[in-house]
Amino acid sequence: MNVVIIGAGKVGLVLGRILREEGQRIVCVVSRTSGSARKGGRFLKCARTSTSLESIPAGTDLVYITTPHSAVEEVAGGLARLEGLDFRRMAVCHASGMLTSSVLSPLAERGATVFSFHPLQTFPRDFEPDRIVPRARGIYFGVDGSPAAVRKARRLARLMGSRVVVIPPELRPLYHAACVVASNHLTALLAVLEEMYAFLGGVQGGFFPVFSPIVAATLGNVERTSPVAALSGPVARGGVDTIAGHLAILRDTMPQLIPYYAAMTQETVRLAGKKGSITEEQRERFLRLLRDYAPPTS
Repeated sequence: MNVVIIGAGKVGLVLGRILREEGQRIVCVVSRTSGSARKGGRFLKCARTSTSLESIPAGTDLVYITTPHSAVEEVAGGLARLEGLDFRRMAVCHASGMLTSSVLSPLAERGATVFSFHPLQTFPRDFEPDRIVPRARGIYFGVDGSPAAVRKARRLARLMGSRVVVIPPELRPLYHAACVVASNHLTALLAVLEEMYAFLGGVQGGFFPVFSPIVAATLGNVERTSPVAALSGPVARGGVDTIAGHLAILRDTMPQLIPYYAAMTQETVRLAGKKGSITEEQRERFLRLLRDYAPPTS
């Protein structure tokens, strides 16, 4: 395929590199500034770079819009106004987690096959694209579109060594929230862990080798079974007094963490209920304890 990448940020460069390494031709890189377009062209071994959509060549088969989601609608509208492109042979997709394929409707009206194609992976701004490429292989892509468009998305994913999960358009925000839980909330959890370890006297940045074995084992247990089956610890054993001790020491030492700890403990109690490892009386005792530590309402 002749592929055009619009948006030379981390997502566009990483996924464009995978497409290129899988034998596809990157024929144009379009970005907001000439500097980023040229940098993207060098990374993707593409000589044609531009800040203008009018530079997209006539023989383009796939346009992948990897701009921030706030720019996707504008880009789609600009593409749809171009002359000289055979939209009927063209597929256009975007990488936004929040937006559905409907944002590309002006292109569908021109005859293009349109779908969302959001990578379920993290693309940290502080990481160079080369470091991200290996971890972007074999991932899932969240897609939506017409049945024909979804088939096209599946073929594109297979070409990249990946798979798709089809998301109902009306549930797209919930899907994106799940992605935030998987990445951003996990990062926040580890930041809390780092803060607690530092309070215990641990060296700066030294929490990871200490706690990574238990984190890795937990992930492995969930992978082999399920979150319910993998749950262990004081809540799963009905240890109300233990959790009370945790909350008390946090109140005396790190009170800023009480809302976090209480909220996560409440979710753990719900999980333990699903597991059937606590009684109804224990569940009520946990919830009464957590209410005692709830922040005051205004």
